Amino acid sequence: MTIRLFALDCGRVTGAANGFLEGESGTLTVPVPAYLIVHPQGCVVFDTGLNPGLRTDKAALLGKLDADWQIDFPQGAEIDAQLALAGVKPSDIRYVVNSHLHYDHCGGNAFFPDATLIVHAKEWRAAHRPNMQAAGIYNPRDFEHMASVRELEGEFDIFGDGTIVVFPTPGHTPGHQSLKVVTEAGAIVLAADCCYLKRTLDTLHLPAAVYKRDQMLESLHHIRALQSAGARIFFGHDSEFWNAIPKAPLPVI
Repeated sequence: MTIRLFALDCGRVTGAANGFLEGESGTLTVPVPAYLIVHPQGCVVFDTGLNPGLRTDKAALLGKLDADWQIDFPQGAEIDAQLALAGVKPSDIRYVVNSHLHYDHCGGNAFFPDATLIVHAKEWRAAHRPNMQAAGIYNPRDFEHMASVRELEGEFDIFGDGTIVVFPTPGHTPGHQSLKVVTEAGAIVLAADCCYLKRTLDTLHLPAAVYKRDQMLESLHHIRALQSAGARIFFGHDSEFWNAIPKAPLPVI
């Protein structure tokens, strides 16, 4: 069975380095990745990048977080344009998996109204709390677009063959989840924000602000175990890693 994985380059964001590595000074500019997995039973997108509305309505979309983030979102970085590089249309996507519902991971969900959204139940609930929305942590304008939503409580084998498996990695947010993709070249773990950077995994150097530090550390130990078992880890926002892998239209695998 042939599984193809494409890395989709959905722009850059710049924020305080302390937000990625506690105690660091200055700012850090990081990539906004998304991924396309082409499986014989259908196409899956893992995260959807930024909301095109950020170009004209950034303050409304980010709310209280507006001052914290600089957005570099050039034309062609939209999720639909990135998919087109791989010869895929939004209507070809069967499932959208959101690692979590922060603005840089689900901002392109509106392009997939006919897909099934796969999200952790705890994340879905947290994202609908008025206080969380008022704080700018979640904005329903980013993620409430699919008619079909599958809320997970644990692991989920999307096609039932072990090749694309969603698994919980909480700590960054209440319901963060990652994705394991098993290819002919071996297993790949799309870690997303449970592991921002290679340094996060190597040294367990956490961001300054997380939902629950103990949960994030437990998730990192899980990712380490998968790495020890041979999996290749794709970090959530690591520029050096991101610059080293092929981007669409070329497949990673």
